[in-house]
Amino acid sequence: MGNSSSDEPVEENPPNFNEGRNRRPPVWMEDYETGKGLSEEDYVAHFVMLAVADPVHFKDARKKIGVKWVYKTKLNENGEVDKYKARLVAKGYSQQHGIDYTEVFAHVARLDTIHLVIALAAQRQWTIYQLDVKSAFLHGELNEEVFVEQPQTAKEGIILILSLYVDDLIFTGNDESMFVEFKRSMMLEFDMTDLGKIRYFLGIEVMQRTDGIFISQKKYALEVLEKFGMNKSNPVLNPIVPGCKLLRDEDGVKVDSTIYKQIVGSLMYLTATRPYMMFVVSLIIRNMSNPTELHMEAAKRILRYLRGTTDFGVFYKKGGKGELNVYTDSDYAADQKDRKSSSGYVFLFSSEAVSWSSKKQPIVTLSTTEAEFITTASCACQVVWLRRIFEMLGEKQDRPTIVHCDSSSAIKLAKNPVMRGCSC
Repeated sequence: MGNSSSDEPVEENPPNFNEGRNRRPPVWMEDYETGKGLSEEDYVAHFVMLAVADPVHFKDARKKIGVKWVYKTKLNENGEVDKYKARLVAKGYSQQHGIDYTEVFAHVARLDTIHLVIALAAQRQWTIYQLDVKSAFLHGELNEEVFVEQPQTAKEGIILILSLYVDDLIFTGNDESMFVEFKRSMMLEFDMTDLGKIRYFLGIEVMQRTDGIFISQKKYALEVLEKFGMNKSNPVLNPIVPGCKLLRDEDGVKVDSTIYKQIVGSLMYLTATRPYMMFVVSLIIRNMSNPTELHMEAAKRILRYLRGTTDFGVFYKKGGKGELNVYTDSDYAADQKDRKSSSGYVFLFSSEAVSWSSKKQPIVTLSTTEAEFITTASCACQVVWLRRIFEMLGEKQDRPTIVHCDSSSAIKLAKNPVMRGCSC
């Protein structure tokens, strides 16, 4: 007897039921493209730059770190495709601190410094340009500690001011011909992209006009509203109800803490161009660990206020005296749970805000005098830092910086520390 199954035809290519199935990409890849749109020239350039001639095989037990390509579509301030960017990243999560590396460092300029550079350029009627470094991590070839002197900012009346944020670079000064030479020298040393006059930097839209420079975050604000479903909400006239005190509300109805933290994080970055929102954002930050419906309503009210003020920002007008002034204030025992006060300050350079803050004080004060004194003391530290930045930029402040405080008792205490025992 023969096997009847041998007479049946056998399919060489069985049908694939998963063929044609649209697989949804994971959440962490929503912002990335698969490389579509990347030119062949850029792909080959990155491959040649990063590829090695021969693979290295380890005979001993050495740890290898994997890498992967990440493709991202970068948009401009209008939401249009600016370029397709490819990046080779190492899987750093497989490393342990103290074993595989000792420190992680990248040149990052503070937003206060960026505000200061923009304000200075607006006052002096300078043009700000932007460069982008390609594959910036490839240029870090140092194996030992190296100390260099601070470069001179001015020479024979020519000024060049440069601010670096990882691989994004902006620069300004008073000599246009020097800019051409600077860009040429940088492109000879590094693979860079000349982006021309600054228009979009770190999510901040920069508009250079004849009467000054205006910065805003309209595109980012619209993205935040759409992300949390508030793009069609009714706008309100203020971000918080006047006199409102956000309590812990331990007995309130709990909400999703992940969504609440995402809203708070988005609003925190919006304060980069909205000093007046600093106080209310600092209030909702204090309840991220256990948010309730009360806190979510306060956060959504800020989004509703943002709905009607997407065009708001900071304007740095040209001209001015170039003097630095500071205004401080405090809210005594603002937190009714731990009785800690809040500190706030704003720095004005030629009447335009360049640095601002609002945060809870680290200690409990026993009087309004102590609360104001601590606020003024912390503000004085920021004054010292900003004056040093001015000196590095070649704009040394010749006159003392005036700190405006509305508490006469705190001013007397600052002049005579012996009165410390009478402040309670």
